[in-house]
Amino acid sequence: MSVRKSLIVSIFALLVSGSSLAQREPVLKQIDEPHPYYFREMYLPELTTGPSSVTWSPDSKAVVYSMAGSLWLQKLDSSVAEQLTAGPGYDYQPDWSSDGRWIVYAKYDKDAVELWTLDVAHKQSHLLTQGGAVNVEPRFSPNCRRIAFVSTSYNGRFHIFAGSFAGGALQDVEQMTSESRSSLPRYYYSEFDHEISPAWSPDSSELLFVSNRRHIYGTGGFWRMKAAPGAEAWEIHYEETSWKARPEFSPDGKRIVYASYLGRAWHQLWVMPSDGGDAFPLTYGDYDNINPRWSPDGHAIAFISNRDGNTSLWIETVPGGLQQQVVPKERHYLADMGRIAVTVLDPAGHETAARVSITGEDGRAFAPEGAWMFADDGFDRTERPFEAHYFHSAGKAEAEVPAGRIAVEVMKGLEYHFERRTVDVKAGQTTPVTIRLLALDVPKSSGSRWVSGDVHVHMNYAGTYRNTPANVVFQAAVENLPIVENLVVNKEQRIPDTPYFRTTPDPASTADNLLLHGQEFHTSYWGHLGLLHLTRNFLVPDYAAYPNTAAASLSPTNADVADMAHEQQGVVGYVHPFDTYPDPAKEALTDELPVDVALGKVDYIEVLGFSDHKSTAHVWYQLLNCGFRLPAAAGTDAMADFASLRGPVGLNRVYVNVPNGPIDVEPWLAQLKQGRTFATNGPLLGFSLGGQQVGDELKLAADTHELKFKVWMRSIIPVDHLEVICNGQVAHDVKLAGNRDTADEEGTLPVSASGWCLLRAWNEKAAYPILDLYPYATTSPIYITVDGSKVSAKADATYFIAWIDRLVAAAQANRDWNSEPEKVRVLDQLSRARKVYEDLQK
Repeated sequence: MSVRKSLIVSIFALLVSGSSLAQREPVLKQIDEPHPYYFREMYLPELTTGPSSVTWSPDSKAVVYSMAGSLWLQKLDSSVAEQLTAGPGYDYQPDWSSDGRWIVYAKYDKDAVELWTLDVAHKQSHLLTQGGAVNVEPRFSPNCRRIAFVSTSYNGRFHIFAGSFAGGALQDVEQMTSESRSSLPRYYYSEFDHEISPAWSPDSSELLFVSNRRHIYGTGGFWRMKAAPGAEAWEIHYEETSWKARPEFSPDGKRIVYASYLGRAWHQLWVMPSDGGDAFPLTYGDYDNINPRWSPDGHAIAFISNRDGNTSLWIETVPGGLQQQVVPKERHYLADMGRIAVTVLDPAGHETAARVSITGEDGRAFAPEGAWMFADDGFDRTERPFEAHYFHSAGKAEAEVPAGRIAVEVMKGLEYHFERRTVDVKAGQTTPVTIRLLALDVPKSSGSRWVSGDVHVHMNYAGTYRNTPANVVFQAAVENLPIVENLVVNKEQRIPDTPYFRTTPDPASTADNLLLHGQEFHTSYWGHLGLLHLTRNFLVPDYAAYPNTAAASLSPTNADVADMAHEQQGVVGYVHPFDTYPDPAKEALTDELPVDVALGKVDYIEVLGFSDHKSTAHVWYQLLNCGFRLPAAAGTDAMADFASLRGPVGLNRVYVNVPNGPIDVEPWLAQLKQGRTFATNGPLLGFSLGGQQVGDELKLAADTHELKFKVWMRSIIPVDHLEVICNGQVAHDVKLAGNRDTADEEGTLPVSASGWCLLRAWNEKAAYPILDLYPYATTSPIYITVDGSKVSAKADATYFIAWIDRLVAAAQANRDWNSEPEKVRVLDQLSRARKVYEDLQK
């Protein structure tokens, strides 16, 4: 998902005029590492309204920290924070030189992260690096002569560089760690080793860093090397880390402080001898304490915590353990500031929760103090200089902003129009903005209604924030999302949300928003499963086929897991299936989906999810062609505690048609299993055929029938295509006119054979404010059975047989089985599924 693009092509795409080239691309697309949603959130700096990183003054009496995309100076005996930088772009990760003259920091601007330095005496900043790479974690050597940092300038991957620093300039930059390719079976990390988080020894002669050399899981262990290019490095300590360890020497050089989740679900501060050895914790709690910085006098450690949900800055005495929060109660800004007060009303005129974006003239985002700031994971460079940012408002929100033109955007799910306003904010004044939402004119049905839900959310997944059930319910209310399925799952060795797992709705639920706790079974070999409505227990371990662990075996298969879930009345679905269309003739495949569908194990599929919707739909259509009845669902895979996420909660959602009455998950899940659904990230759909609704079966006598169909569509964005699909082909193209956001049409379709039909809407490219690859929506099918007509699926069955043959070959070659009977049993499962498709060829 992070395919590296040529710099020339990228520049050309920006310079050439014409909307045909406009497209959504990842943030910091120059990074060539897998799974960018992990390293971007857990490693790269993110915009938060609270502090995110900190450095000490040389006299240990003040700190400089990054907050809201600017650098701030605050003395420890004061509650006043002085702004040091104010754009352009966003400033992070400060480090103060030991002579007190300079602060080096990382600036995100112009689609890159470059290093800058601030002349402390004159309050002037100077560019240190250029070239369009991502340069982060700068550290002055204690003697002030060099700066070490991490850069993607070599092959787009994370390696450590260092250069000479003098007179405010960085020169003679050299790559300190060479690139090496590993043969280890990594999944979430690149085949190329990385080196991150450099820290200098007190005498400036050595570098300490984190690297995954020789390791499969996590970001690696702790290494030391002489501070010379290509010097030999040695590992002093290993434990699984996940981007946030950030070790640092104590001033006396005897100890190393770092962040660790060893044996627990949350990061805390740990300390170990500087040559390695046993470590012990300095802090405790069910929240994260990260980014530690030792004071120059050695008496305290400053760090960032999310104990209250948002990020905050704390200082702990060492020894002693007294923790005190550094709170900026008064802020002195560099620019003239005003305030904007945004009130959001529902159509009836009552205050309502909503998603709000506030953007200044230079493209920088702003939010109220204490609000959780969220960032999109991609954007169209022709539309904006940065990815979209937003926060959640309960109805009223007030923020400090630079004087000038300010853009305000408001969104509340998919059933209200997207609203945008631009206002002039004057210095020293508060400008009120009231936005009244307008509901879409969605057709009603008597006796039933459409209730939306997101079947794939992660409340806590090692992100910037610490989430709670009450806050997830608030997030759902903001997005007008009645049902949220929090899928409890591991991130590396930890599973942060296990304390919240329960078999009934969370007590934080309200009459309008239900929070349920399910499970994601996390095998990246067979494919991930969503397990909803477990009535007994969480399945442990919640993964299989993890090489070099006690769970290395390919057993249990997903079919086994589905059986265990169904034993406790669970609902089982395949989640975020395919980024590209699988081709068994050209690639090795391990995804078990066609096997489990054939064996009757699957209750739904996320047609919309953290994947390519059209590729997933292509496979789904082929399964439907084989006669399987597989309902459409949708799950965002939103990491709801991330500051940078694929989201928000409810970005991908499934609407289920349920009887009128209070929101209840039982009938909602029952109707989902019956296929009375449509899945969407934007357009709302309605479809009937021959008087039947989605999920129904239409039984016909042998003949050619002209069946009456009805379609409707309502959308908050213009739609390119609205189509009736039958048996995988476009049977009718609904012509869209005007704003292309509304459609109502009736007509007839000729039907003479068994099969299925559905309605889908989609766009050629991304369309803001839908924060997804492109707008897409689909109903579940209406199934058609014509007397004497047998489903013709020879080509599709042949495709899935070739797929299963790939699975069989891989399973036979695998050496991680616990026993031969276990291997035989799994191969028998695959064989039984293959037989189902063989019968369809006849």
